Amino acid sequence: MVDATPPPGFEPLFRTSPFLDHLGPFFMRKQADGTFVVGVRVQPHHANGRGVAHGGLLMTLCDISLGYRTTSSVEPRPMLTTASITTDFAGSARIGDWIEVHVDVHKVGGRLAFANCYVVRDGERIVHASGVFARSGDRPQSV
Repeated sequence: MVDATPPPGFEPLFRTSPFLDHLGPFFMRKQADGTFVVGVRVQPHHANGRGVAHGGLLMTLCDISLGYRTTSSVEPRPMLTTASITTDFAGSARIGDWIEVHVDVHKVGGRLAFANCYVVRDGERIVHASGVFARSGDRPQSV
């Protein structure tokens, strides 16, 4: 088994689901500007038959990172559903590699939200994704 321990400064992702629990563990690191980066250490169960991170893992990582960052970028926080994600693969990650996602939120409008991200391994961008999200209202304010 490969040690899933994240680099210093990362903590367990603040939100999870049965699917993410099955696929993870996922981590996050808060940034000085109030944003956050999502990351994962590639485990054997993340790999395809060639021993590299499966494209489905990379796309899932993009989807959750784009959605969570876009939702948290404005107040009140919108409820977003993925409408479209376009993914371009430019590299790979092997078992044991740490990969993280850096998101740039472009716009959160009344009906749609737009964001881009890069999956980075050892400083190299290995995936680029663009997401469009449908807005179905706002999350209730926490007390």
